[in-house]
Amino acid sequence: MIPNKTIEELISRHSTLEKDLSSGTIDKKLFAEKSKEYSDVNEIIENAKKYISFNNDKKELEKILNDSSSDEELKNMAESELSDLQIQYEINEKKLKLFLLPKDEADKKNAIIEIRAGTGGLEASLFASDLFKMYEKVSHKKKWSLELISISRSDAGGLKEVIASIKGNNIYSTLKYESGVHRVQRVPDTETQGRVHTSAATVAVLPEAEEVDLKINDSDLRIDVFRAGGPGGQSVNTTDSAVRITHIPTGLSVSQQDEKSQHKNKAKGMKILRARLYELERSRIDQERSKDRKTKIGTGDRSERIRTYNFPQGRVTDHRINLTLHRLEEFLEGEAFDEMIESLTLQAQEESLNNLKS
Repeated sequence: MIPNKTIEELISRHSTLEKDLSSGTIDKKLFAEKSKEYSDVNEIIENAKKYISFNNDKKELEKILNDSSSDEELKNMAESELSDLQIQYEINEKKLKLFLLPKDEADKKNAIIEIRAGTGGLEASLFASDLFKMYEKVSHKKKWSLELISISRSDAGGLKEVIASIKGNNIYSTLKYESGVHRVQRVPDTETQGRVHTSAATVAVLPEAEEVDLKINDSDLRIDVFRAGGPGGQSVNTTDSAVRITHIPTGLSVSQQDEKSQHKNKAKGMKILRARLYELERSRIDQERSKDRKTKIGTGDRSERIRTYNFPQGRVTDHRINLTLHRLEEFLEGEAFDEMIESLTLQAQEESLNNLKS
């Protein structure tokens, strides 16, 4: 239940904004900001007013039901109205809860996804490749644009590491719960005795930061150039086109050598560095706000085991919300991905609401 005081403050805020916007005394910049806020609040104001009036409306209908002088037809009407009122109350409550959740400005941003093979040798690199293919398929189905930034392949045809940029609508809000350790349990092709092996890959999803989000001073950067190398140490470039960018204050370092142009490698490296620095700052602020509060669903801990893909049983299990889908092949094809994301989002919203109360 949402405290009435919270809803009353929302209704009062709506009234204040309405008066301010009609006063004609505020400057253009403030007018634009308040117009946006008013538009957001206006979408939920009717739900808020109905939520507040619920108890009084309910008491009126209960009076009719408890009144011995009320005829049967009137009581039936009151009972039907009371049932509809309760349903509408629950709808209003859900909408208000979602509206009152703290907004994450990064949710609307594009994302940079980094996938790395973990424990498990070549099998881990094959699994990292499977995960990347899954995100490619999800992106295709959602008509997102996926741009490869860097890739490092393994001898078995898998991926040691891959970094990509994904652009579209509300990318980060959809993918942010993918960060963490993804574990696979299956029989490798090289396994002659049919034993199930366990290996892992890590996924990191970062909001893509623009220059306006984060100011990086040139004096804080050390840029080293070197000759790009291919598999086995062979030279793939006759010029010093590879770039290593180090952010001196934090020690964060990014190397980029996929492009033949030093300029392009630097641009890609800066994109990754900016995203990592932005996420570092967001994590610091989040820790300060939440103090020591722990939640089941994290968005930044890359060491947390979040999901298991079990091939012998054909299931995928998310350990944060104890959800198991017996549709592993579909999941890897991107078909059942939305079902998992929606469940994670709902759980995260519930946790946020509980945190508001505490």
